[in-house]
This record gives sequence, C-alpha cells and structure tokens, in this order.
Amino acid sequence: MTTPRLLPLAGDAPVERADAARNRELLLRAAADLVEACSVENVTMDAVAQRAGVGKGTVFRRFESREGLMAALLDHSETAWQASVISGPPPLGPGAPPRERLHAFGHSRIVTSLTHAALIRAAGAAGTRAIGPVSFAAMHVRFLLGQCGLHGDLGYLATALLAPLEIPILEQQLGPEGRSLSEVEAGWSDLVRRIVGE
Repeated sequence: MTTPRLLPLAGDAPVERADAARNRELLLRAAADLVEACSVENVTMDAVAQRAGVGKGTVFRRFESREGLMAALLDHSETAWQASVISGPPPLGPGAPPRERLHAFGHSRIVTSLTHAALIRAAGAAGTRAIGPVSFAAMHVRFLLGQCGLHGDLGYLATALLAPLEIPILEQQLGPEGRSLSEVEAGWSDLVRRIVGE
C-alpha cells in the first residue's frame, strides 16, 4: 500500500528541486568569492554568471535582481551567525549565564553587522523584506532578558537594546573622529548593565 502524498500547507515555501538547490549554492559561492576578491560594490550579475559558468538569465531567474542576490548572500551569512548563537560555544552560545550571553550577543552582532555593512546596503529593499534576522535577534534578546529576571515589556526593552546595533547608528558612532570599536562595544555593555544590572 502506498502512502498518500500530502499537499503543502498554505504559506509553506515550495520544495526546491535538487538541481535548483545545487545551482543556488553554485551561484552563491561564486558571488561570495567575488565579494571577497573585489568587494561588494564591484560584483555584477554578469561577473557572477561568468564565475559560475552559467548564463546571466539564470542568475536573474534565481534572484530577480542584484539586490536579491545580495540579500541571499546576506541570508547565507546570517544563518551561520544564528547557528553560533543557538548552538555555538559559550558565551555567545548556550552554557554561560544570561548576562554574559547578552554582552557576547551585542559584541558579536556589532562585529557581524560592520563586517557585512556593504552587503546590507547592497541588499537594499530586498534585504529589508527579510524579517527573519530581526525576529530572531528580538526573540533571543527577549529570552535572555527574561532569563536575567526582568519583567515588564521585554519586547520593547529588546528593541531598545537592538537599536544601537543597526548599521546607520554604528556607522554614525564610528564615523570620522568618532568612537573606536572597543568604545562602541563598551557603550553597548554599559547600556545592558543599566537595564539588567551587574
């Protein structure tokens, strides 16, 4: 007796064919190599297609636009960073006290955001449509605040803690004659201490 095939639920992402998944990885790897070799600003859809050995139409069909390609690259790196928060070594990952994890989270997020600043800008509107990273960060910080014993509107407190980690604010803080990276990290840690205590 054969098992009946279940229909996908409404809103489920379509299952990607194996060859489509391979093409996606090939294109993302080509784009990542080009970003590393010549910076985000110099990566074109033509160059990615040439590097991957496919037609430019294949890249456009897969990602729709350069912004879409940059957003997919950003998503790729975000997934790896989230994995380090969920299951990596402490203090960023599980196993450290919640206050330590909160400090480690902010410092890691600052470095990650600055590392990918050009990619975030290149993703533009396509990147802002990806609410997953924002939701993950807010949920994680809210969880850690609860673990620290705080009460009240933890969602709002999480938003207040996350706001200084956004690229425009970080770049303003680090701008010409601005603060050093270590001063920005210290400022964020001071904000954490003022909210959760020592």
